[in-house]
Amino acid sequence: MVNDSDLRRAAETAEDLPDPHSIVGRDEEIPLGEIFDDAFIGEHTDFDTFDEMVAASPSDAADADELGKVGDDEWDAFVAETTVFEDEEEFVFAARDHWVAAQLGLD
Repeated sequence: MVNDSDLRRAAETAEDLPDPHSIVGRDEEIPLGEIFDDAFIGEHTDFDTFDEMVAASPSDAADADELGKVGDDEWDAFVAETTVFEDEEEFVFAARDHWVAAQLGLD
């Protein structure tokens, strides 16, 4: 997993980084499936895909598009149970760092 300091260090030593605006626009939403890609999910959770993870959660959600059906406390406990992360916040920030590193070619 790439953490924030690793990402900074890699970016500082990289010779050719793309313009951030060419990766994602200011108001552009990034689909959850891109941030929580199969490589990240497979490496850090008990699942192969994010859709599979959401569907296995203690809710009626069938896939990532229905993540809002999962209560915050339920999701936090589920993340702690089925991933290498202590809670949702740690999970989300790690996925963000993974996505950024991949977009910048730093992974």
